[in-house]
Amino acid sequence: MKKREKILIVDDDPQIISFLSRYLEKQEFVPVCATTGQEMRDVLAREKIDLCVLDVGLPDADGFELTREIRKTSSMPIIVLSVRNDSFDRIYGLEFGADDYVTKPFEPRELVARIRTILRRSVVEQSSGHQTRDTLEFGDWIMDIGARTLKNKKQGTDAGLTSMEFDLLKALLEHPKTVLSRDQLLDYVRGRDFIVGDRAIDVHIMRLRKKIEPVKGEQHHIKTVHGIGYYFIDD
Repeated sequence: MKKREKILIVDDDPQIISFLSRYLEKQEFVPVCATTGQEMRDVLAREKIDLCVLDVGLPDADGFELTREIRKTSSMPIIVLSVRNDSFDRIYGLEFGADDYVTKPFEPRELVARIRTILRRSVVEQSSGHQTRDTLEFGDWIMDIGARTLKNKKQGTDAGLTSMEFDLLKALLEHPKTVLSRDQLLDYVRGRDFIVGDRAIDVHIMRLRKKIEPVKGEQHHIKTVHGIGYYFIDD
């Protein structure tokens, strides 16, 4: 039987909660609902959630701050919802660790398409009942493709990459010393059905560098080619 992923909907609008939970059920997801930041924390403490759809305007908490809070302990995919459709909020959400940003009012089919796309990239691949265990190594790091983890070989600590960051790094590692444009990176990490601006790639690369570069502010692993894109320096 196909696994039904649990989607946590966090919104203080009862109409959105009711409509979206029914729609997700029809799409064979298991919706879990919360109306406040505290309710969200309670759900995450007791249940395994596959993806969170998080409204930024909650009565007791700021959605962006909640995203940053979640990112301290979890790489669970997060899609933030907002009534504001400006680039500042979009980039702000990505900088705090969101995987995607959707404005209200939204088309439910588009939201579900984005949910499916992100889940395809974040769920551990299964093959004949076992996980793929291929690894890629660079510098102090080792990437486990099957487990979707990046760990420091010396300290044993996990880098805590988001789904988008993991896929970006994997694409760069698989094409060392090859300049990849932002459009190419989007194709590798999300496919052509995912629509996002070039600036979003830059934000994710910036956050990725903060986690993996040995010296803060230096481009030891990921090099910028201005006006074109990025490439990985093979070591």
